[in-house]
Amino acid sequence: MKLHNYFRSSASFRVRIALHLKGLAFDYIPVHIARGDHHTGPFAQLSADRLVPLLEDEGERLSQSMAIIEYLDEVQPEPALLPHDPVGRAHVRALAQSIACEIHPINNLRVLKYLVKELKLDEEAKNRWYRHWVREGLEAFERQLAQSPAGSTYCWGNTPTLADCCLVPQIFNGQRFDCDFSGLPRTMAAFEACMKLDAFQRAQPSQCPDAQA
Repeated sequence: MKLHNYFRSSASFRVRIALHLKGLAFDYIPVHIARGDHHTGPFAQLSADRLVPLLEDEGERLSQSMAIIEYLDEVQPEPALLPHDPVGRAHVRALAQSIACEIHPINNLRVLKYLVKELKLDEEAKNRWYRHWVREGLEAFERQLAQSPAGSTYCWGNTPTLADCCLVPQIFNGQRFDCDFSGLPRTMAAFEACMKLDAFQRAQPSQCPDAQA
C-alpha cells in the first residue's frame, strides 16, 4: 500500500490511524498541500480530485478518507472499526460524519486560505471562524456521545472505531488554533483514551517524515 498524504491533513491523519490500528504496512508518500503540490506534478496525474489522502492498493487508487477507512475495514476485518450490529454502525458513522462532514469541510486548509486571500480576513478573524465552528461542532458531538453504550472507553464501546479515527485529528488541529475544549467530558475522555494507544501515537503529525518540511 502507498499512502499519499500530508502530515497536518486531518483526513490523512484519520487514514494513518486506521492503517496502524490494523497493523497494515504502507509506504508514506508526502504531498505538501500547503505549498500546492497536490495541484501539480505526478500527484495531480494520480488523483482525480487532487486531494489527500490517496491510497494506492492492488492497482487501485482510492480517495476520500472515510471511503478509504471503510475499504480497509473490509479487506482487513480485524480489529473492526465499525460495530457488528446495524444500529451501532449507524451511530458510529453519524459520529464520524459529524466531524468529517460538519466540522472539517468549513475549516480545512483551502477554506482558510480562501478566507484570507479572497475575502481578506485577517489572521485573528480567520482563527475566530475556525474556533467557532469547531466548538459548535464538538458540542453537538458531545451530545451524541451521550447515546454511547454505558461505560464506553472510546467514542462507542471499548475498542476504537471510525469515530475515534475522526475525533483525534480534529482535536489535534483544534489545539493548534487554541480551541476551547472545556465542558466536553465524554469527548476529551475518548481522545485521551485513544492517545494511550500506540497506533494513535504513531499516526500523529509529529511522527511523520514530512513534519519538518
